[in-house]
Amino acid sequence: MSARWTIPVFSGYGIELEHAIVDRESLAVRPLAEELLRGFAGREASNVERGGLGWSNELVAHVVEVKNIAPTPDLEALQASFQHEISAANDVLEPISACLLPTGMHPWMRPRDETVLWTKNQANIYRTYDRIFDCRRHGWSNIQSVHINLPFGDDEQFARLHAAVRLILPLLPAIAASSPIIEGRDTGILDYRLEAYRDNSRGIPAITGKVIPETVTDRADYEQRILAPMYVQIQDHDPAGVLRHEWLNSRGAIARFDRDAIEVRLVDTQECVQADVAIAAATTAVVKTLYSETCSTLWQQQAVPTDALFELFLACTQTAEEAVVDNAQLLDVLGLKPRRCRAREVWRHLIEAAGSANHNCDEWWRSRIDVILDRGTLARRILRAIDGDFAPERLREVYRRLCQCLDLGEVFD
Repeated sequence: MSARWTIPVFSGYGIELEHAIVDRESLAVRPLAEELLRGFAGREASNVERGGLGWSNELVAHVVEVKNIAPTPDLEALQASFQHEISAANDVLEPISACLLPTGMHPWMRPRDETVLWTKNQANIYRTYDRIFDCRRHGWSNIQSVHINLPFGDDEQFARLHAAVRLILPLLPAIAASSPIIEGRDTGILDYRLEAYRDNSRGIPAITGKVIPETVTDRADYEQRILAPMYVQIQDHDPAGVLRHEWLNSRGAIARFDRDAIEVRLVDTQECVQADVAIAAATTAVVKTLYSETCSTLWQQQAVPTDALFELFLACTQTAEEAVVDNAQLLDVLGLKPRRCRAREVWRHLIEAAGSANHNCDEWWRSRIDVILDRGTLARRILRAIDGDFAPERLREVYRRLCQCLDLGEVFD
């Protein structure tokens, strides 16, 4: 979603998927985004539209993004469109011995040595980011995510949607973690992408805050509490105002008033687009249930402290579905009676509540989320497959299987 689409809440969605381009044999990152976009367009291009989807580059020359251009109410149908485009991209890359790699981070890229910044469209923005923050590090040049865009129709819908999204953000790593390895080693953190992400704007703390956004009551409150402090803090670093836009905000969900949507950013890219879209659908269903105030009122949701949500976010980043949830206030707001449970149990409850609220417990995405809740997040399944052997050849073997899963639309297990 790149244009302005003012539509009622939950009447359409935008999904953005990021993938790394790697060598087909060694799986090392390759800065071939320009070649892929040229292959699609038949000429030099920074953005390519193909049917209802669009391709573009993201900051560095080895990462590309594919998204639906206009909001769609039918996420299930979006799977086939994304899968077609992934296969088409791999067809373009095959003659130059490259392919797309899934997951939230490349497992052995060394950003200091391998980063190549994008030099075409919006290059001035990327150069400014690099000058201020140093993009040749994890959290900038080694990061692949799924963005979920949830539109809103007016200020009231924005406030209610923001409150619901805010509660779900810390729980997203519990189903979406897929980045346990960097530079060839086990980090001990299942979602290391988010560990790196929360530190990527160090020196200007207002940009990321505590990842979980502060409670806001309307657009004016958002601009005063979140955007204004950020603009003040970056002014001395960016006197020309190159980055003075709402997208400078790096919290886990940001308001995009330029297209009247909230963009959720805390989902790691999975092994296949079917899993990506299923997580987006599950997230949307749960947010919709909270928005409807089935389990709690708006003021109860807005009263949950940011610090409590941030503490849970750190726990889910670390251990994903096994994280302990024991904040009584949050559990009450989510409609759970136990005073202590695992994050996977919270998700099971939320999904059941969403099914009951929608009078449908057989959503197409349920079986894919069940795989995650039953067998573990992709990060845990990756570590299980590696089985303690972090030798380069073993890592390549496992991640080749992940590339195949992406190309064929299969679950990794």
